[in-house]
Amino acid sequence: MPDHYYSKNPGVESKPRRWNFNLRGFSFIFETDAGVFSKSEVDFGSRVLIDRFELPNVEGDILDVGCGYGPIGLSIAKSYPERIVHMMDVNDRAMNLARKNAELNGVQNVRIYESDALSVAQTEDVACVLTNPPIRAGKQTIFRFYDQAYELLKEDGELWIVIQKKQGAPSTVDHLGLKFKEVTVVDKEKGYWIIKAVK
Repeated sequence: MPDHYYSKNPGVESKPRRWNFNLRGFSFIFETDAGVFSKSEVDFGSRVLIDRFELPNVEGDILDVGCGYGPIGLSIAKSYPERIVHMMDVNDRAMNLARKNAELNGVQNVRIYESDALSVAQTEDVACVLTNPPIRAGKQTIFRFYDQAYELLKEDGELWIVIQKKQGAPSTVDHLGLKFKEVTVVDKEKGYWIIKAVK
């Protein structure tokens, strides 16, 4: 099986690097490495999701599913220091980088741990789930993300997703509409859709 950024242990040689990036008005230092998603800069889809996200009017924790080295979770945690952000990924190298980046940027209101999708989420008090899903893992895996998010979310909790139109945004909207009471395309930019689903 070929090696992917959603593999548990990427086989590619480690080549760590550091760079700076501004998100939500904060300056971050990110350490990244070979074998993780978008290692040279914060990818465009994640940036649009980060920029457009608004905290739901529901108390509880925030989950960043498939967090990679941490740009979504850390920028949201920095924006809402009163909330706990759970950052999850299946990639060990990404998890270690996310922990290091939380420390580098002084972000303490995060919990970072391994989870295949949301299978071992360490909270039941979930107000919001954000994800830039690993499209290459396949539609079945992605839809499992969405279904698990629905089960975990509190009433009126929200699922926020960034996905390209050509990679399944319309079918994502259709699938979410089967369970969630409200599904909105918040924004479309350069082929990326920001989708919000309310439980």
